[in-house]
Amino acid sequence: MASPGGPGPQFSPGTDRRGRVSRYRVELPHAEIVETHRGHFEATEYAERRTGWKGRYLAVRDLVLGTTLSSTRLEGERLNKIRALPIFSSDAISSVAYATQEIMFVLVVAGASAIKWSLPVGLAILALLAIVVASYRQTVRAYPNGGGSYIVAHENLGVTAGLAAAAALLIDYVLTVAVSVASGIDALSSINGEFRPIAVPLAVGLVCLVAVMNLRGIRESGTLFAVPTYIFVFIAGLAIAVVLGKVLGGGENPLAAGAPRHQLQATESLGVLLVLKAFANGCSALTGVEAISNGVQAFKAPAPKNAATTMVWMGVILGALFIGITILARHLGFIPDENDTILSQLGAEAFGDGTVLFWVLNIMTAGILVLAANTSFNGFPMLAAVLARDGYMPRMFHARGNRLVFSVGIIVLTALACALLVAFNATTTRLIPLYALGVFLSFTLCQLGLVRHWLRTRDARWKRSAIINAIGASATALVFAVIIEAKFLEGAWIVVILIPVLALVFWLIGRFYKRLQRSLFVSPDAVLDMKPSGESRVPIIVPVEDITLASVMTIGAACERSSEVTAVHVIVDPDEPSTVEERWLRQFPSVPLVIIDSPFRTIADPIASYVIDRLHAAPHEVTVMVPSVEVTRWYERPLVNQSMSSLRKMLAPRRQVQVVAYPFDPGSMGRRG
Repeated sequence: MASPGGPGPQFSPGTDRRGRVSRYRVELPHAEIVETHRGHFEATEYAERRTGWKGRYLAVRDLVLGTTLSSTRLEGERLNKIRALPIFSSDAISSVAYATQEIMFVLVVAGASAIKWSLPVGLAILALLAIVVASYRQTVRAYPNGGGSYIVAHENLGVTAGLAAAAALLIDYVLTVAVSVASGIDALSSINGEFRPIAVPLAVGLVCLVAVMNLRGIRESGTLFAVPTYIFVFIAGLAIAVVLGKVLGGGENPLAAGAPRHQLQATESLGVLLVLKAFANGCSALTGVEAISNGVQAFKAPAPKNAATTMVWMGVILGALFIGITILARHLGFIPDENDTILSQLGAEAFGDGTVLFWVLNIMTAGILVLAANTSFNGFPMLAAVLARDGYMPRMFHARGNRLVFSVGIIVLTALACALLVAFNATTTRLIPLYALGVFLSFTLCQLGLVRHWLRTRDARWKRSAIINAIGASATALVFAVIIEAKFLEGAWIVVILIPVLALVFWLIGRFYKRLQRSLFVSPDAVLDMKPSGESRVPIIVPVEDITLASVMTIGAACERSSEVTAVHVIVDPDEPSTVEERWLRQFPSVPLVIIDSPFRTIADPIASYVIDRLHAAPHEVTVMVPSVEVTRWYERPLVNQSMSSLRKMLAPRRQVQVVAYPFDPGSMGRRG
């Protein structure tokens, strides 16, 4: 018997219910699929084809992103609270670098006397933060498996509200990446003004860097991103403490407004609308608060408790840093400047301009602002995957990549954020008017959905929870209205138009999938006793994703053509157990089914390996009949047949294998019972 990892066959012991070794699985070196028991196979990491240009691409991918992880490693990729805090809170915590500044950018147009309003505005935002954190802790309690705004609104308020919340969140995730990276460029410009002329290419490069790190896996990116986040929190907190100590040591009242350090000329009068606009800009500090409730499943057990605790940590850190910076900036008369941020001025006051700690603060500020995009790189793909699972986005968004992350969502987010940075010249002030509107709409819909949830379930402490969420819904709805009023003409109208348009696109995709499902429906009670009775001795293999009318028609055509027909079903998602095997034994008793577990989540490669293995037996030929759903419109093609298209390309060069696409036309897909 070969030793584990040595040359020759590998023997993996299997145990019975009492823990005794009852069997061994023999795995040949570099075997692509191995038989676990009769009719069941398991694909190995060697099943992925590595020849030609595809092989070169996979070699480069493994070098950059790391080798493919098995689905069995998914539990090991979950996060403890220490790692989860920087991953899910970097967006919220990093907003302290620009939230106070954006408030003051609005107030300075009304002259020196208007600066004193920054503290009341900051306190209002702090109160709103407490309400939102308390509300989302109820979300974690109500939806312990992860309940972002989309899930809560969809289940409690209906499809329209759910899709509106999803559209708003996806748009805000893209804006979060753009605003965070643009603010990071501002922080770098505070150190050296030469960064400003190359802001756009630098911003695009930083977005791509964060994307690559996320493609390497959530655990690995969490370890890397934790360090600058915690250093930023420490150094920013230290700066606040040092300056506060100087103010109190000098016998001054830090709550008193000081004279501006630069002469200001009022160009507008101070009024309610101007204060509301400053409040709307400052509410950007609350973006990202919902990310923890969206990603409860990424936490280690007990996930709900760990997520709720992490949310409190995030709220305390964010609130303390934000209000500390606001109080001191107001007292010391800091004036925001594109090349000298409020936080940079605070660092100069605390540590001295040009000192080591001053540089550390600015570098860490730039670092956390760039890494704040990481929150979106977790939230966007996860939400897109949920929408794809529910049939509102193309199914490719629900497929995990080689490092167990939703790679398609990460790539799409990267492309959209880079396009936005190019379009707005990587300028934070130009991007801010578009920001925060979507997230407050999703806040409101989520809290309204939870109120209805508590009224319906009436479980323990439901009255208290319903009151908390009702207060949260009222507060966030008011802020949403304020943001529309204050920012509409400055660019928020773009988001106001995009949200319903994107929600409509999701609804149309959902309608297509539902109509297709109705057209392909096969009753679980139907027994289809098809028997291979064709004259051909060439075996036919039929890949089966699910038991649908398309697969039934393909099996029927194969049985008429050949005397040997085998169906092959690949299981790729351990979180969603397949019912195909159970149904198949009952519905197709005369057609054998082969099950291939694919822990490395490839579909075409294991089937190709199985087909090639079948070539070793007489008559050394195989026909593969692939069910293919025919659609009439070009924009519907990306929604179907994606998993099997690569199989046809993979087997095409083999002369002994004939690949036949069996088309199935579902017709008009109108309403059917």
